[in-house]
Amino acid sequence: MAGVRGLQKLPAASMNFLKNSKISCSSLFVPKRLCNMERPEPGQAEKMTDIGTRRIFSEEHDIYRKSVRRFFQEEVVPYHDQWELDGQVSREVWQKAGAAGLLGVCTSEEDGGVGGDILTSSIVWDEQGYAGVNGVGWALHSDIVMPYIAHYGTKEQKEKFLPAMTAGNKIGAIAMTEPGAGSDLQGIRTNAKKEGSGWVLNGSKVFITNGTMCDVCIVVAITNPEAKSAAHGISLFLVEAGMEGFKKGKKLKKLGLKAQDTAELFFEDVKLPASALLGEANKGFMYLMTELPQERLIVAGVGTSASEWMFEITRDYVIQRKAFGRTISSLQTVQHKLAEMKSEICMMRAFYDQCLLQHQHGKLDNYSVSMVKYLASDLQNKIADQCLQLHGGWGYMWEYPIARAFVDARVQPIYAGCNEIMKELIARPIVSAK
Repeated sequence: MAGVRGLQKLPAASMNFLKNSKISCSSLFVPKRLCNMERPEPGQAEKMTDIGTRRIFSEEHDIYRKSVRRFFQEEVVPYHDQWELDGQVSREVWQKAGAAGLLGVCTSEEDGGVGGDILTSSIVWDEQGYAGVNGVGWALHSDIVMPYIAHYGTKEQKEKFLPAMTAGNKIGAIAMTEPGAGSDLQGIRTNAKKEGSGWVLNGSKVFITNGTMCDVCIVVAITNPEAKSAAHGISLFLVEAGMEGFKKGKKLKKLGLKAQDTAELFFEDVKLPASALLGEANKGFMYLMTELPQERLIVAGVGTSASEWMFEITRDYVIQRKAFGRTISSLQTVQHKLAEMKSEICMMRAFYDQCLLQHQHGKLDNYSVSMVKYLASDLQNKIADQCLQLHGGWGYMWEYPIARAFVDARVQPIYAGCNEIMKELIARPIVSAK
């Protein structure tokens, strides 16, 4: 560890103690990241997508990453073109992902999940980005929907849904956005009225990922219109496919993410039992604000890995592509563009990994996650634009992965709270009176 370039040396006695001690780094003043200083960062590796990089990970993570990468290459990539035409992936691939340990990774074994941590779960986000595929909504299912049930659900709710979701037998969705309410969650109109011991749900949602295929959907609804603010009158409900009055609209035709089913959902006098309430009544907004940071971190993670992948496929292209009697990678303007892109991606990777490690230890704040979401999604679009340009006319052809990556990137600054909202959240503590 002491010989790693850029690392300040500790006294020799301290270094020997660290090397020989059985005490874990997490119990010392030395940051845990220093345990893996032998690992290169992506910018130091031959390719930024190489396995064995990033000091926040271990060899055990590498073993899991290899299996996840193999799964994407064997079970997702060969079928993705057809899924784009279908507008959704197959149910079979969900079940295969469950059997391979790709779903419910950071849900505890006690609750029916795999029992890993968020670092392990993030490998699935990375590898989806490195495979250049968009159809499987596993991050939303595993790391957005399942945590709500794990954190706020009853024992019966956990037993009913989480093991089946980990196996890929039940697909999850979350319905927040409405035709008239996007980033402003307090502006929703969908409502649930008390009726006896249960509830009656009415309203509609739009842009719902996994909406067509979902077996269970967390629905955000107003339950107390008389509350002092909308935030104090919102609740969450577990609505199951097949419930009378719950209708799924047609799959929406989108600019990108064409293999990912996205739908409108309609609720017409849906009678919900008391057991459908997730958590406590009128505390839904608090739950949403607690869980949203992880959703934004996922957007940043996907954006960062997608940027690395786009850079690598573009580097391969310009090294092979010839113009004016030589490869275009020999042109200084192309070399400088590659240098600029790699530098920016490496800076983004460092900031994202810092945020991911903070989240692992429960230290990630709303302001930092807003920064990383906004920066990573903006950079993803910038890299997509520049890489497409370097592909020339072929980059505009759908058969080339960069064309798909270009349109898929565009939604990243929009969902999970648009980047304009992220900037508002970042600015508040900057200008607030102390």
